[in-house]
Amino acid sequence: MKRKNKFFLVILSLILVQSCMQQTNNKRVPLMQTGGFKTYSADEFYKTTTVFGSSLNHDASAVLVSNDSTGVFNVYRIPVDGSEPTQLTDSRIESTYAVSWFPKDERFIYQADTGGNENTHLYVKEQDGTVVDLTPGDKNKASFIGWHHDDRHFFIASNKRNPKYFDLYLYDSRDYSRKLVYENNKGYSLLRLSENDKWLALGKSNSNADSDIYLVNLLQEKPTEHLITAHKGDVSYSVYTFTRDSNKLIYATNEFGEFNQAWSYDLNNGTKQLFFKDDWDVSFVYFSKDGQYQVTGVNADAQTKIKIRDTKTNKLIQLPKMPEGNLQGVNFSKDSKLLLFYVNSDTSPSNLYVHRIGSNKIKRLTNSGNPEIDENNLVASEVVRFKSFDGLEIPCLLYKPKQAATKKVPAVVFIHGGPGGQSRKGYSAMIQHLVNNGYGICRINNRGSSGYGKTFNHLDDKRHGEDDLQDVVYNKKYLQSLDWVEKDKIGVMGGSYGGYLTMAAMAFTDEFKVGINIFGVTNWVRTLKSIPAYWESFRKSLYDELGDPATDEERLHRISPVFFGHQVKSPVLVVQGVNDPRVLKIESDEMVDAIRKGGTHVEYLLFDDEGHGFTKKKNRIEASNKYLAFLDKYLAN
Repeated sequence: MKRKNKFFLVILSLILVQSCMQQTNNKRVPLMQTGGFKTYSADEFYKTTTVFGSSLNHDASAVLVSNDSTGVFNVYRIPVDGSEPTQLTDSRIESTYAVSWFPKDERFIYQADTGGNENTHLYVKEQDGTVVDLTPGDKNKASFIGWHHDDRHFFIASNKRNPKYFDLYLYDSRDYSRKLVYENNKGYSLLRLSENDKWLALGKSNSNADSDIYLVNLLQEKPTEHLITAHKGDVSYSVYTFTRDSNKLIYATNEFGEFNQAWSYDLNNGTKQLFFKDDWDVSFVYFSKDGQYQVTGVNADAQTKIKIRDTKTNKLIQLPKMPEGNLQGVNFSKDSKLLLFYVNSDTSPSNLYVHRIGSNKIKRLTNSGNPEIDENNLVASEVVRFKSFDGLEIPCLLYKPKQAATKKVPAVVFIHGGPGGQSRKGYSAMIQHLVNNGYGICRINNRGSSGYGKTFNHLDDKRHGEDDLQDVVYNKKYLQSLDWVEKDKIGVMGGSYGGYLTMAAMAFTDEFKVGINIFGVTNWVRTLKSIPAYWESFRKSLYDELGDPATDEERLHRISPVFFGHQVKSPVLVVQGVNDPRVLKIESDEMVDAIRKGGTHVEYLLFDDEGHGFTKKKNRIEASNKYLAFLDKYLAN
């Protein structure tokens, strides 16, 4: 499977949706009377907390996490003994995200941008409470790469020298001085460092279907790149990890079939051999700090299946009775005695657990869900497939609301971001809120989605707004075939690339009663000419998939809804962040104007302090109220 860029991925887990209520004489009444279950308000759903992160501190007594219980994300210290957490950052405006504890003390690194502009800086919170910006500069973007094996130094990637490319810097944790250790002048992606800090693995995108891995020996006086994936034809390569003894690189390749397999490259003699494969994409492989345990994840039909293997016995470890759901975010203490993990399901948000290996108990460290919401009132999705216009089977996640047991309900086709994203099983307050209040939801994985093999992943190349749009239309036809769906009350919505396909559906077809476009691309010519400088390393890959505006402008114009706003005949809601660097505000401005000039009803909601995704709860709540008021008025009625 090709490594599609993250160009238009929407932060769907952060967009939570207000409960569905009809409007009658400006008063809200339940969409339909419930029987035997309860519906919940937006405020109740927004009491759910999003939590992530699993860095253990130097003595394995506490976990560093981020959560949004204050309304924006802040950093917290969660003791592994189950005692009360401590809030470590107190941001009221910008979200701050946990990165890592320092290896020998209680300092920690976190990251933040400004207003969603994606110019991420890295900060240190000192033990006395002072904060140090490690990567100052208005236009700089930085990311944490990892700790040096001496536990005193750490690595950061930054585009300070050249906005197009990321260089590798080594920082000293005593005074935060830094030195350049790898200057990137050829557009490589910095992927992984070996445990002994000798080897740096680089990625190089040749096209949207072809890539390579290079290795750099950082101990050389003048580090040079060495290609290790010479091949013929289109083959995609990416990096999982290095073995803990720094003798092998574990990498991904789709050279031998439809799906990514894990292969090993011996750093001493250059030999390669199969390491792990499955009937689906191998999503990740990594090891505990001491190498005793190997963690593998497989993307099995829109959900991740994790296995933890003891490398000494080659046996899977047996965990105690677990809560319902899937494991995520598995991490170990340095001595591999403590195992941290999250459990997430369609009906329950992620919660953090700790397990002492060898014991028969697990301890829950967070309570992310709202205790007032009974999970029995929520709905788990079902993986279903339907045939599109050409007979191709299209997978999707179908949510049947409890109201449908007694009455037909309106439904919405929900389109993920990407274009190479994937709708996956797992908790989404946005989806659950819609379903809980009576809307059927079908989260489509149209052609071009990842997770279903490289052939499926490439079927939309330079066919965007054409074949993938027909998948969306045939998803509607599938919903109309269900006996619990109101056939004339089907809408479409999505974010980012899903927002684009939403607008394409509204402008180029008359199939849907309403559309909700959440920061979707509407002018491909402008978008592809205005990509951020730091996407230079995969510009060609982007053009291979979508089209080069220098040579494909006619086609890009033809599939851009903004030029065909007069063709939109049904109501539309557009939602946009002012600071979005991916989908510029002007695109949504012009789309709204074009629809209005055509005489069709359109509503527009702007957030001055957001970018490509809404991180602040107050904004998510406001957006949710708008989504639901719009759907209630124009779809449910």
